[in-house]
Amino acid sequence: MVPAPPLSRPARARRRVLTAIGGGLAVLGVLGAGVVTGWTPQVRLDDALSRALYAGDDRSPFVGGLLEVLTTPGVTWFRVLVFLPVLAWLGTRRAWRTLLWVVVAITAIGPVTTGLKELAGRARPAFEHGGLDYPGLSYPSGHSSGIATLVTVALVLAWPRLTARGRRAAVAAGVALAVLVGLTRTWLGVHFASDVVGGLSLGLAWSLAVALVLGGLPGGPAALPEREAEEAAR
Repeated sequence: MVPAPPLSRPARARRRVLTAIGGGLAVLGVLGAGVVTGWTPQVRLDDALSRALYAGDDRSPFVGGLLEVLTTPGVTWFRVLVFLPVLAWLGTRRAWRTLLWVVVAITAIGPVTTGLKELAGRARPAFEHGGLDYPGLSYPSGHSSGIATLVTVALVLAWPRLTARGRRAAVAAGVALAVLVGLTRTWLGVHFASDVVGGLSLGLAWSLAVALVLGGLPGGPAALPEREAEEAAR
């Protein structure tokens, strides 16, 4: 039997992206099913983690204010503000296809998350100065899907421009930021742990799917050129 030829680098990258999208959607779906059906092990684990991680109704104003600052990168206005200079730069380069996929990814994640919240219908944790102070539903976490989208879009967009060392540093920093914002949602008592994991999974899968469909993955028609290729073309 003749062995199959090895996959090209773009094909391997596409396969990894599809795997990541599938994995993210699988986690989102499994946790969502547990939420909707009230699966006892998941409910008990969520309750236990919420009590263990919650900063408390009696937390100091300083701690409360600090947590609110740390959770801010997950909100829509922060994400848009961060990308405004990038979008302006893309406009000056007339990179309209690149600009399109970035705008779709960073703005549409909010309505997508809200639709899934309505579908799941989960109430927030019942902490006096946590979930009871916040309107809206709980699964998946919008801050978590938002920060995962911010990080994933930034990494995909910048990937061709980064060195190998820069890529490792960017991934580490992005993961750390996403985890931190996710944790703030449980420290503040406004989300269960499964809400956070589901939101992070959604943001990752959504961003990669938009990049895949609209050609924003490295090497695609809506991706930035690699630094070496751009310099050689000058």
